[in-house]
Amino acid sequence: MAVKLNNVSFTYPNGRIGLREVNLHLKSGKKTAILGLNGSGKSTLLYHLNGTILPQTGSVEILNLKVHKKNLREIRRQVGFLFDYPDHQLFSTTVYQDLKFGLDNYGYAEEEKKERIMQVAGELGITQLLDYAPYQLSLGQKKKVAIAGLIVLEPSIIVCDEPFSGLDGSGLLQFKELLDNWAAKGKTIIFSTHDVDLTYEWADEVVILSEGRVLKQGPTGEVLTDEDSYHRAGLVNPLLYDLFSHLEFKPKNAREAKEYLRSIANQVGY
Repeated sequence: MAVKLNNVSFTYPNGRIGLREVNLHLKSGKKTAILGLNGSGKSTLLYHLNGTILPQTGSVEILNLKVHKKNLREIRRQVGFLFDYPDHQLFSTTVYQDLKFGLDNYGYAEEEKKERIMQVAGELGITQLLDYAPYQLSLGQKKKVAIAGLIVLEPSIIVCDEPFSGLDGSGLLQFKELLDNWAAKGKTIIFSTHDVDLTYEWADEVVILSEGRVLKQGPTGEVLTDEDSYHRAGLVNPLLYDLFSHLEFKPKNAREAKEYLRSIANQVGY
């Protein structure tokens, strides 16, 4: 397992409950969506995965390593965290310096730093941005730079807080492809969202949160066809599931839906 949360609860100083007795086992090599409405506890849960927040009760384990103050450096080496707003983690004068920052902290040799930065920049298509100041970039470019700053350290797990918010159609597709490529290397992606349709199409596993509690966890095809669970969380049916719920075949994306409808049309002679 990549992540284990054992009976984790957390209450903020103002009395707001973040998590209530959360028990989760998240699999390695999967894209897992933490799904719920605003205020359901999604971000609070994610902040526990790299030690930004430490549990008040219970325990968190990352790759069999229990999270506590003494090992946060190693935890954050294994868990790259992408914030909702990339401006929260881009602060250097140039993109190159931002990518170099994490490597500086872990004592890499200068030549290896350069090699890693150039390799990651090439993979993400941001080589031409290395001399730019972060404030000069678009939101999509900033998100690419922010995730480059994570993967240059080669973490085993990438945690993303609402990674697709604010992106236009092209930016959304590019960012999904970027994360798909990382997942294809056997890495673990854990992301928060309130987008049921995107989760239905893209995630391998789903955790549904409501008021800090886990209502349901499991493979996407099981969780998001259990209408009671996500309706209890205040979520609506995934559109494609709703359209094809009366059929045995249930497409996960527009391409599968078009191919299915085309095959039906061919059968009836249209």
